Amino acid sequence: MSDKVTPISDDLGEGGSGPGYRQSPRSLEIEQALLGAILVNNLAADKVREFLLPEHFFEPVHGRIYDAILKLLDRSQTADPAKLRPYFEKDEGLEDVGGTSYLVRLAASAATIINAEDYGRTIYDLALRRELITIGEDMVLTAFDSPIDHSASDQIEAAEGQLFDLSERGAFEGGFKAFSRSLSEAVDNIQAAYQDPGHLSGITTGLTSINNLIGGLHKSDLVILAGRPSMGKTALATNMAFNAALRYYEDKIAGKDMTQSKGAVVAFFSLEMSSDQLASRILAERSGIPSSKMRTGKLNEEQFRSIARAAQELEDVPLYIDDTPALTIAQIKTRARRLKRQHGVSLVVVDYLQLVRGTGRGTAGDNRVQEISEISRGLKNLAKDLDLPVLALSQLSRAVEARDNKRPLLSDLRESGSIEQDADMVLFVYREEYYKERDKPKESDAAFDKWQEEADEIFGRAEIIVSKHHRHS
Repeated sequence: MSDKVTPISDDLGEGGSGPGYRQSPRSLEIEQALLGAILVNNLAADKVREFLLPEHFFEPVHGRIYDAILKLLDRSQTADPAKLRPYFEKDEGLEDVGGTSYLVRLAASAATIINAEDYGRTIYDLALRRELITIGEDMVLTAFDSPIDHSASDQIEAAEGQLFDLSERGAFEGGFKAFSRSLSEAVDNIQAAYQDPGHLSGITTGLTSINNLIGGLHKSDLVILAGRPSMGKTALATNMAFNAALRYYEDKIAGKDMTQSKGAVVAFFSLEMSSDQLASRILAERSGIPSSKMRTGKLNEEQFRSIARAAQELEDVPLYIDDTPALTIAQIKTRARRLKRQHGVSLVVVDYLQLVRGTGRGTAGDNRVQEISEISRGLKNLAKDLDLPVLALSQLSRAVEARDNKRPLLSDLRESGSIEQDADMVLFVYREEYYKERDKPKESDAAFDKWQEEADEIFGRAEIIVSKHHRHS
């Protein structure tokens, strides 16, 4: 690099009026002072090592010294200039500033241990600023010379993702929580469930039987809703999403404390159906008019008015639908983060997982199982990063069809290993009616009456099977 470390003197400033061009954000004297503090008192490292990494130092030789200090401390050894000297005798970067005697001068320039954390955070902040400059420069260069298949909207989403990741790294959060804090959060959740009329600790699905089974959809959970085609996965997920959004809207209109609401602002990624198809399904249910009549336009005036009334009642419900096909997991994360920032989204639905693309630009021969692993892991990370439930629909493999008992199992999840591992909860939708219809005998057969009786019993019914549930297993 062009900027060499200046040997430490009585004046630690970086001196002079400086060159007439902009320098990237850095402070060599703060880096020197922090390293000196750690060398004088190794306890200073404990104040910064959780968030400060060697690559955060502007001067590479400082990063190498910091890394060596941490390695010695990890081996329960003392880190001082004498211990470090053998590791840096042939370090060319250190040679440029006076060799191993530079380590002794670092110790002489030590900041007090009281200032160590403040100095560490300053170094970290400057590193984030440099990375921000890099992102900005990349944006400019890409905009000037963009590949033909890289649209402006793609670039915006990529930049948003980089900026969000950078903001997350700059949050100084994470690490251990005292058990008392975790206990308090658990009691808060129990109290919320106790005080709620439906005894919910999570977001409502609007379906009492499912709420009773799982207690609602919980923050940071990845919930998989799986089933074979024609089982009604999309219809169920649409109902759950709409019911959560409607509850949020009703609580807001009623003037309730929205921090206690069991509703949600919903982001629905529909990779298979268009947004107007989903809206038509919701309208059909709310108005009580069959969707087949709505599609064909075979409506009388009263029915049309009912649909118009239902549409007017629902237009302010906070349900946002993105029907862009073939989204990548990175795009879903970026768009969800944006909606969280703009509208406070608190539930994400993805229909369905196998239609999401990974971030790789590989060929058709790439390992699909690896891609699904990336997608399921990305959805779980999204749930944790945004602290909200993610409901993802998933197809089941054809293995179900080969069994006499068609009720699904965890092993039936398509490319199942990673999905099963990443999910906090797996729900299966099973409609026996679907398979019964395929076994229908001729009306002239003796078995027809018995078949009809059994078919009538299961008509219009669906089973929800909870196969994995971390919270209550």
